[in-house]
Amino acid sequence: MHAWLPGLLQTSDALFPTGAYAHSLGLEEAVRLGVVKDAGGLARFLAVQTIPAMREHELPYLRYAWDAASAGHLAELRRIDLEIHAWKLAAETREASIQLGTRRLKALRTITPAPLLAAFELVISHGGCHGHHLAVCGLQAAVEGIPLDAALHAYLYLSFSAVCSASLKLIRIGQDGCQRILREALGQAAAVVEESKSVPRSSAGWFNPVLEISSLRHARAEERLFIS
Repeated sequence: MHAWLPGLLQTSDALFPTGAYAHSLGLEEAVRLGVVKDAGGLARFLAVQTIPAMREHELPYLRYAWDAASAGHLAELRRIDLEIHAWKLAAETREASIQLGTRRLKALRTITPAPLLAAFELVISHGGCHGHHLAVCGLQAAVEGIPLDAALHAYLYLSFSAVCSASLKLIRIGQDGCQRILREALGQAAAVVEESKSVPRSSAGWFNPVLEISSLRHARAEERLFIS
């Protein structure tokens, strides 16, 4: 048995206190705008909006963070975190990422006595960077000996499941329908992860106007179920 697997399962579970349940990752406003109305719309949202962003931006930056942390290069991890911050144009998206990341880091500090976690937390507390979720997930995988492929698949699953979980409160879909769409999306995981590994730092990135506009509108919505 892989020694790192139980810890990865623990920190990928909804029980782990990151506060992810409070975020829809842009889905709530996409529903309000009529982009997603039903199960078919949710499947298209994952295929057209979520997967390309994962392949071209999120997963590559997770890999850069894993590489930096694996080398014990705290300064490089800090630079990666600042780049992630700059890529998130909408304030709501930035704040959600920071909230998830710093909560994950705080929870990890209670169960993992890794010096690099403490060092990164100190840099954040001194204003040196922000503690985005991507950076913290890469750092966690490195200090806990989680292989890169496993870390990338786990992050992709977390992203898909967060959107699907939010959909249960936003559209008529039901648990079974949600699971079918999640399984369909996960069927592309191996290809998405493999393609993301070939994206160089110089060209990594993804601009998604639907999600950006959704986040900007959601921040000013008169009523909402989710923080982001």
